[in-house]
Amino acid sequence: MRPATFVAGLACLTLAACASGRKPDIAVPAAFEAPQPATSSIDAAALDRWWTQFNDPVLTNLIEQALLSAPDSRSAAARLTEARATSSNALIAFLPQGNAAGSTKETHPTQTSGTVVNIPGFSNNGESATSSASLNVSWEVDLFGRIFAVAKAARGDTNAAEAGYQGARASLAANIADTYFQARGQAIQLQDARETARIQRALQQVANTKAERGLGSLADADRVAGDLAQAEGQAAGLEAELKATRRTLLVLVGRGIDPLASIPTPASVGEIPPVPATVPGQLLARRPDVRQAEAGVRSAAGRLTYAKLAFFPTFTLTPGIGLSRTEQPGYESSTRNWSIGAGLTQPILSIPKLLQDLKAQDARTEQAVIAYEKAVQTAYGEADSALTRLESDRRRVDLLTDGEVRAKRAFEASRVRYSAGIDDLQSALGAEQSWRTTRSALTSAQVQALRRAVQTYKALGGGWPASPALVKQEAR
Repeated sequence: MRPATFVAGLACLTLAACASGRKPDIAVPAAFEAPQPATSSIDAAALDRWWTQFNDPVLTNLIEQALLSAPDSRSAAARLTEARATSSNALIAFLPQGNAAGSTKETHPTQTSGTVVNIPGFSNNGESATSSASLNVSWEVDLFGRIFAVAKAARGDTNAAEAGYQGARASLAANIADTYFQARGQAIQLQDARETARIQRALQQVANTKAERGLGSLADADRVAGDLAQAEGQAAGLEAELKATRRTLLVLVGRGIDPLASIPTPASVGEIPPVPATVPGQLLARRPDVRQAEAGVRSAAGRLTYAKLAFFPTFTLTPGIGLSRTEQPGYESSTRNWSIGAGLTQPILSIPKLLQDLKAQDARTEQAVIAYEKAVQTAYGEADSALTRLESDRRRVDLLTDGEVRAKRAFEASRVRYSAGIDDLQSALGAEQSWRTTRSALTSAQVQALRRAVQTYKALGGGWPASPALVKQEAR
């Protein structure tokens, strides 16, 4: 038996004893356990531009501007370009490799002593010139499919980078929407604080008038003055928080040096949009983190195959061509040549190291499979939880909306009675406190519901171009 055949047979037996990548377990339930609202009839394609479902031109403009020019978006595109170049470079290594080389040399000797030699082909006197050019090539002849293993790993790396790019854009869009709704909530709170201060001034004026006429005490006026100072202080704090949030929003969009007034944040809360109806299985095709983990499995599987093929021989061809020319006094010569060579490399003493490399790669492949399984479970859990919480937020907003209407009506009636001298200040302030508390809870619930809707859209896998061709075009 030939040595190479024996070694190849030994390599096959060794590989048969090694573990191989297993199939991931990615089973998910057929439907979410979270309640599905009857209004969720929007097609799942709306997830690609989910922010338009809020019907807010300001939000739509901010997100689409950020996806084009924000630093986070441009950095993600640069990372994708780098990953594609790295993957292509791995495949180029299997193409013929070689460099052209050339040289020229002129010699101008000056005889200082000794014998002058002028033999054709050898002279130590007179000018001479030598030039040469060559092209030497090295090419690994892939007989066992190494290039297919590398191509599989490269495609997995590229797909993972594309999913990472899309995930970064989805996160950027979600962060902008979340910050935008947070700013609008702060604008509402600021407006409420200023309205509270206005009401406190009106109450203070009534209390002062009553005290001057002997119909009330100065203590009531002093108490209202204290509440007024507290309301004005709260308004000042909220104004500062709103400015900071708007600046954060400008930075996210990529306009960090623009004036705050360039981003309007109206003191109002829009309707919570209906979430497109989806099924858990669609998460595998939509969520960037799931697709990134799945691509990681393919990449690891390709590297595992390549690690197995490292035990087999490597064949190399080394063709080359060359030209040379020499000129000396009384002598001139030009030559050309070509060569062809072949090499065979078979691992022998390095087999123990290759076995350990294979074992390590098999462990990395298992880690990739586990990460994929975890990504699927995490995606399902986040989507189901987000849907459950969003539905709870909707019910909470409905309850507080009714409660705020009733509390405001009670406060208005109490204020009229206090001005008429029917109720005391304690009753008026109590009614106002109840209304303000309910209104504040309503505002918080509305903002939380909007932010929860953003989380739900993200959990369902929205926020990136559905067409792979569009992904390539945007990443250029």
